Amino acid sequence: MSRFKVKKLNFDGLFILERKSIGDERGFLSRIWCSKEMKEVGWKNEIAQINHTYNQKRGTIRGLHFQKTPHQEKKLVTCIRGAIWDVVVDVRPNSSTFLHWHSEELSDQNMKALMIPEGFAHGYQTLTDDVELFYCHSEFFHESSERGLNPQDPELSIDWPLKISSISSRDLDHPLISKTFKGV
Repeated sequence: MSRFKVKKLNFDGLFILERKSIGDERGFLSRIWCSKEMKEVGWKNEIAQINHTYNQKRGTIRGLHFQKTPHQEKKLVTCIRGAIWDVVVDVRPNSSTFLHWHSEELSDQNMKALMIPEGFAHGYQTLTDDVELFYCHSEFFHESSERGLNPQDPELSIDWPLKISSISSRDLDHPLISKTFKGV
């Protein structure tokens, strides 16, 4: 029995997975990961690492992060508390959607997760206070391969839904996209 409703998005390899919960008067059970079902949407590797993030303040932006070749990674992003406006940017140079972005609201209420393929930058803005995310990664973190896009880059024209309350100087210091940017 499938525990996920899968919706293919307009970017090659990008999916929304809506978790189906089983509940009763005690609460519910919801599957976050099933390697058999994830293989059906292109996740063929094992999980290399799982990360948990917490964001205290509504309006916080994190990202847009990616790893360059040979350490590109798939991510499965799930919001387990609160709500976020999740954004991915296609940085695959030969893609028909190169430098286009897509957003989805993920929350503890809508039970959605975003399956992000290799070659995408990822970031989000918190829509509520006290937000927690759970990430599965197909590749280990490699500091030498880490890269990012500036979340306020006018070339991307991301229309963040809230006034920015917090963003790291590290994320703001990512360079703006130039004509020489070739992607990953």
